[in-house]
Formats: sequence, C-alpha cells, structure tokens
Amino acid sequence: MAVEEKWKANLEKVAFMKQFPGLLGYWEALGGKTIKVVIPLKGKLGAAVLVCTDGTFTIVPPMATEPYELGEALVVARAVLEPTHQAAYVEYDRLVKKDKDALRSARVEKILGAIQNNLEQHPELKERLKELVKEWK
Repeated sequence: MAVEEKWKANLEKVAFMKQFPGLLGYWEALGGKTIKVVIPLKGKLGAAVLVCTDGTFTIVPPMATEPYELGEALVVARAVLEPTHQAAYVEYDRLVKKDKDALRSARVEKILGAIQNNLEQHPELKERLKELVKEWK
C-alpha cells in the first residue's frame, strides 16, 4: 500500500508542477515579456529557468521538461516567483511533503516485507532484530 501511495503522491505532485501558475509552455508566450532573471539548472547543460517581470516563467530548452527539472526550477526560482505565486507554493510544499512522507512509508513497508519474507529461511534474523531493539532502548 505504501508503495502505491508514494506512486500516487508523486503523480499528483508532477501533475501540479506541470500546471504551476505562470508556467509558459511555448516560445510564443514569451512575446512582449521582459526577462527578470535567468537561473541555470544543474540537471542538464544549458538548461535554465527564465523568470519574467510579470511572474511568468519557462524552462529552456523548451518544455518537454522532465519533472526533476521543473522541480529544481521551482526551487531555484522560488525567491523570484513566490511573491507572485504564494498560494501555489503553499500547495507545492504540501505535495512535496506528501511525496516525502509516502516515500518514507514505502521504504518502511519494503524493509518489513523483506524481514518477514526471510524470517523462515534465516531464523537468526529474529534474534538479531531482538538485539537491535534492545540496543535502541
């Protein structure tokens, strides 16, 4: 279940990022706008987020942007974009937290599943786990 929740949380976060207010998806939308700042992205050589004075932004090269690039763009351009898109950043922060929480739950579920699946074949695991629990108390 936790793995499915992580997958769903990530899909929800990515869908939101792709609809983020101010995101321009094509070159023609830049017509007549003034670029306020260009912030390089470390993910791909030549990639950057262009933030305009009206709070719109895009990622170059043009949008076929991977979610990790869009996520990085929202992080590195936050100081410039957030004053114009405060509510969107509140929602983005909520979705990032949801995604991280789901990842943590999925990892715990995976670890516990591995232990349960191997207890019968490796009875020493049970004693070792008891020892670990005693060490943590």
